[in-house]
Amino acid sequence: MKVLDLYERASRVPVLGKGAFSLAVALRAPYFLTIAPSLVELEPNRAVVRIRKWWGVHNHLGTVHAIAVANGLEMAMGVLAEATIPTHLRWIPKGMELEYLALSDSTLLATADTDPADWERPGEVRVAVRATREDGTVVVQGTIRLHTSEKKRAETVSASPVAG
Repeated sequence: MKVLDLYERASRVPVLGKGAFSLAVALRAPYFLTIAPSLVELEPNRAVVRIRKWWGVHNHLGTVHAIAVANGLEMAMGVLAEATIPTHLRWIPKGMELEYLALSDSTLLATADTDPADWERPGEVRVAVRATREDGTVVVQGTIRLHTSEKKRAETVSASPVAG
């Protein structure tokens, strides 16, 4: 079952559905657990992840650590990619360029966006990402680059009798 289908099913369960889905995603890539993420929105070409400001993600200033923000942006990019990519393609991260613009002194929304045309053929997909404070200030913005390629066809293995 596709990620988007699972998210839509989970979203129908009041209160716990999105939380259970967010936990399942974080368990697939356990480093996401460190940011206590909550998937707020998921649709083709868009994902939004909430990064709660708590002591486990603080830096020496008491703000959300830059790498915690990057993890939230990467999670948003990953679920967007899974919800968007055509079934004949696969993806892998290729690079990340981020600008840190302001202090992350509140809970954040990590947003990832793409254009539908980006997914039409194999090659590079540039995912626009940004993290926004509760007051609307963009604290981090940038791009995560993905490499997409055709999935390999499953090779058929023929069983041959073993001579004894």
